[in-house]
Amino acid sequence: MRARIYQPARTAMQSGSAKTKTWVLEFAPASAREVDPLMGWTSSGDTQTQVKLRFETQEAAEAYAKSKGIDYDLVQPKTRKPVIRPRGYGENFATDRKGAWTH
Repeated sequence: MRARIYQPARTAMQSGSAKTKTWVLEFAPASAREVDPLMGWTSSGDTQTQVKLRFETQEAAEAYAKSKGIDYDLVQPKTRKPVIRPRGYGENFATDRKGAWTH
């Protein structure tokens, strides 16, 4: 049984960073998916792929995997630099503006 420990990325639909602070332990599929001949749905008998465990820290996720004897791959997150623009959109409404706001 193999697992992957990673920190999830933010969703593409939002600019916030919600649900990106935790670490996730996710099991790799043990068998390939099969196509049901009657309905055409894809299915698998492997229920471990449905399990996603969330941890507060990377060390907690690693400790859990080691205590249960699970082999794991650790994926380090790519850091994202903050987007802070001087005199951005919020400055349109600043109280210390020197001139009148026009388009």
